[in-house]
Amino acid sequence: MSQAEEGVISTLIVDDEQLAREELSYLLQDFPEIDLVQTAANGLEALNLIEQLDPDLVFLDVQMPGLDGLSVIGKVREKGGAMPHFILTTAFDQYAVEAFRLQALDYLLKPVDKERLAESITRAKRVFEEKQSAEKPAAEPAKATVQRTKLLVKTNNRNLIVDAQDMVYATIDDGTITVVTSHFEGQSNYRTIEELQSNLDPNVFWRVHRSFLVNINKIREVIPWFKSSFQLKMDDKKQTEIPVSRIQTRRLRTLLKI
Repeated sequence: MSQAEEGVISTLIVDDEQLAREELSYLLQDFPEIDLVQTAANGLEALNLIEQLDPDLVFLDVQMPGLDGLSVIGKVREKGGAMPHFILTTAFDQYAVEAFRLQALDYLLKPVDKERLAESITRAKRVFEEKQSAEKPAAEPAKATVQRTKLLVKTNNRNLIVDAQDMVYATIDDGTITVVTSHFEGQSNYRTIEELQSNLDPNVFWRVHRSFLVNINKIREVIPWFKSSFQLKMDDKKQTEIPVSRIQTRRLRTLLKI
């Protein structure tokens, strides 16, 4: 996941208790680095919002009816691609070991103490700053990577070779990358969106969302969407609408002079 713009961390709260959501939302108002984009009341809603909004950070309740917090993390991981950071919240401390096994950023006990919350947010800021520092030097050598002009796409038991420029977009779901062209779609032999992106022209192929890589020359329409964000209508047969993450919205505005 990309570093939050200008030090702001896009954040999602997930908790089945309305009072808990409201209390945490209230506490987060005192932290200007936190941009609370939405709240969710259950695990399934959380999965949908993580996919749509691509938040940097998720405050996630462990115990929820249906799909609990730990299962939400598992489902997000199964889909592949970059993951948000998770801070788990619960009234019970027996989940601490499991939380850190899942590489949660932190673990907060309810009711959430503001000083303890401040520690968690400081930790989150440090993680994002370190990631930004690590990514900057890596950007230069990437230009030396051989850019592929042909892609292998498997469809209907056939291995087709297509021009990279004919790719409208690529998406990953459950670890499988689907490449969509103007006329057909099929599976790629790349394992991750990052790997596919690194082999293509960075001036043409843009990671607009954790699950989507688009060809900027195949964007048909830009559609205003949730909270000053946008969706891209692509030039494939289905005219697929792809969400632009909040992180990438600024680049979209610059790219298309919006």
